[in-house]
Amino acid sequence: MSRVHITDLTLRDGHQSLIATRLHTEDMLPICPQLDRIGFHSLEAWGGATFDACIRFLKEDPWERLHRLKAALPNTPLQMLLRGQNLLGYRHYADDVVRAFVQRSAEGGIAIFRIFDAMNDTRNLRVAIEATREAGAHAQGTICYTTSPVHTSRQFVAMAREMVEMGAQSIAIKDMAGLLTPSATRGLVTDLVEAVDVPIHLHVHATSGLAELCHWQAIEAGCRHIETALSAFAGGTSHAPTESMVAALKGTRFDTGLDLEALQEIGDYFREVRKKYARFESAYTGVDTKVQTNQVPGGMISNLANQLRDQDALDKFDAVLVEIPKVREDLGYPPLVTPTSQIVGTQAVMNVLAGERYKAITNEVKHYLMGHYGRTPGPVNPIIRGKAVGNAEVLDCRPADRIPDEMERLRDEIGALAGSEEDVLTYALFPEVGKQFLQQRADGTLVPEPLNPPQAALHDGCPAPVEFNVTFHGETYHIQVTGSGHRREDSRPLYVTVDGLPEEVLLETLDEIDIMPGAAAIGEGGGKRSRKEAPRRATRPGDVTTSMPGTVIDVLVAEGDTVEAGQPVLVLEAMKMESEIPAPISGTVKKVNVSKGQAANPDDALLEIEG
Repeated sequence: MSRVHITDLTLRDGHQSLIATRLHTEDMLPICPQLDRIGFHSLEAWGGATFDACIRFLKEDPWERLHRLKAALPNTPLQMLLRGQNLLGYRHYADDVVRAFVQRSAEGGIAIFRIFDAMNDTRNLRVAIEATREAGAHAQGTICYTTSPVHTSRQFVAMAREMVEMGAQSIAIKDMAGLLTPSATRGLVTDLVEAVDVPIHLHVHATSGLAELCHWQAIEAGCRHIETALSAFAGGTSHAPTESMVAALKGTRFDTGLDLEALQEIGDYFREVRKKYARFESAYTGVDTKVQTNQVPGGMISNLANQLRDQDALDKFDAVLVEIPKVREDLGYPPLVTPTSQIVGTQAVMNVLAGERYKAITNEVKHYLMGHYGRTPGPVNPIIRGKAVGNAEVLDCRPADRIPDEMERLRDEIGALAGSEEDVLTYALFPEVGKQFLQQRADGTLVPEPLNPPQAALHDGCPAPVEFNVTFHGETYHIQVTGSGHRREDSRPLYVTVDGLPEEVLLETLDEIDIMPGAAAIGEGGGKRSRKEAPRRATRPGDVTTSMPGTVIDVLVAEGDTVEAGQPVLVLEAMKMESEIPAPISGTVKKVNVSKGQAANPDDALLEIEG
């Protein structure tokens, strides 16, 4: 068989890579009949970050999206990305949750499950592969490709053999960072084709500019399944363009047989749709060969940039990129893919912003070091392990073996808010955000974040525009406000694009009016606010602060409590990772200035402790 088959990624990884997973179902459905006629091997349309984005930002039921897409694409297999025992969340779930989720997803229309584990620990894939086969769907075992002193082609081949023995019906090479080179691709595909008697699929991001060359070398080596995205959502941190690969293979023995003109028409549709999502465009969408040295996936880069921008620390961006490989080495060289990319990236940011490595350590890093995510690829830095978890037990078994069945408890916890087993699974994967979504749905208050945020109010209701033209010295410039940073005394940085190029300007207020942080960019509203009403800056030894902005998910103490220095007093979520905020001194909690669900910003006095 010489024909090359294409899986198109536009409906999942394409928009996840380039517009922060914000594509609405309503913008997918009109083009589905044309997509369905193309003859793709499959369409990746679910999984990854889409589930989270649906309930967190779009206020769409992800299960309903799946059902509607399947109805609109009856002739094309739908494919999803599944994080093994992590499913679509950020922790390991009990086996009964994994089995229930896979069964429901298959019933909803998923025909192909791409199953991976962030640690490449095959123990964490077994139950998902078994459940997929039991549901009558196609189980695709996945190698998370990375490079390090402890990763070799021989290991990847051994992993592929293990997954086939478990029941995997095909093997995917998932190069989430774009680390593959043409020669490395040819070598690995050659080895895999010789080692296993199942189809090999190649999934390679275009970050380094080598994706098309890698696809060609893979095809020459025997790979007959490649993955691309329509040109409107291709390139940069996304993938090679579908149309380009179809054109490149046309007339060769590898001809895909797909209609190039029909693909171009679909690409034109998505090109127009993408304009609606300009607010979510990442500045990091071009070719970036630095990934070959820092090994940071493109989606991770844009996420880090947004986090640093939120706290006026973009000047630390290069330092964070230097720190990430160091943290990765400390943790035993895990591949940088969800959730390990968030675990490593968040810790690197905290190390840089705190000015001291591992001054604060996230809960996820602690869990990682205790084996709660599986076997580490390489040895862990013993000093860091000791600092983080001391002599705590390190699991040597499959982590889920320690997790009792959860479905019955979850049904009881969510109660009447869940109208179906699918709702229970939504709550299982994202307890806080999922419960909020289900409650808002029940109350009829689901409101998606705006594509074009409302204008902030300034003096006496006068609107502050977020997009406008400025003319001076005879030249006209198009300005769009994209965000605002943390207050600096009497000024605040604003992030704008000038004729499409990102810039930072410092806005100094000259009266008693201030714009709410981020109002122009994220639609939180605005209005009059005196400076004296702003949160008090931390200036005293007993003030509890955070080094990075996030959301308070738990307050562990109350006013009047006695605490010891170093004792956890708050739990904060940032970049989807949790960290405990310790008391800086011993004493009595004088005042609690934040509550569960409230935003927390650097330098704010979140709690006040009196020694």
